Amino acid sequence: MKYTVQIVGVGGQGVLLASMVLGNAAMEMGYKVAMSEVHGMAQRGGSVLSTLRFGDDVISPLAAQGSADLIMGFEPAETCRNLPLGNRDSIVLMNLDPVLPSMVAAGFEEYPDVESLKDAVLEQNRNLVTIDATKIAIEAGKAVAANAVMIGAVAGIEGFPIPKDVLLDSLVNHVPEKFRELNVKAFEMGYKAIKN
Repeated sequence: MKYTVQIVGVGGQGVLLASMVLGNAAMEMGYKVAMSEVHGMAQRGGSVLSTLRFGDDVISPLAAQGSADLIMGFEPAETCRNLPLGNRDSIVLMNLDPVLPSMVAAGFEEYPDVESLKDAVLEQNRNLVTIDATKIAIEAGKAVAANAVMIGAVAGIEGFPIPKDVLLDSLVNHVPEKFRELNVKAFEMGYKAIKN
């Protein structure tokens, strides 16, 4: 078994933390794990991409375009932009809450309508799973916990090879103690959102 997850978003969304949580959970399961990340302008809200591969015989951290089993999109436009990383059979988990680029926030450009982004994904892939991760994180206590919501959502996806309890343990081990309760709550809410 080999499984490839492409985690995409923008700087500050917790993409790299999510890849560490998933990667360590995969190691706990006894899988070989390889990771690679690209985060050029991440600190300024730029694109972030993390590739996580795990399984019985994983050697390279890099995956061929179109080979992702799961695309975890923390931001709608970034999810669309990175669709070529997967194929028609890939599962696409997309957070519907946009992060507006500075040019949009300043009024020089317009952000695409989120419904049109959703439709664009569905034209390419019918395995789209959507979630309002940021909204759920705010309900849990803080918007910053949206990555925990996304990890919980992954735990709820049918056929994902790492069980919920292993993912949750890994998350708890990666967040500071003072934020554990918030992250556990956000994780559980993300899980329930997908299961319901």
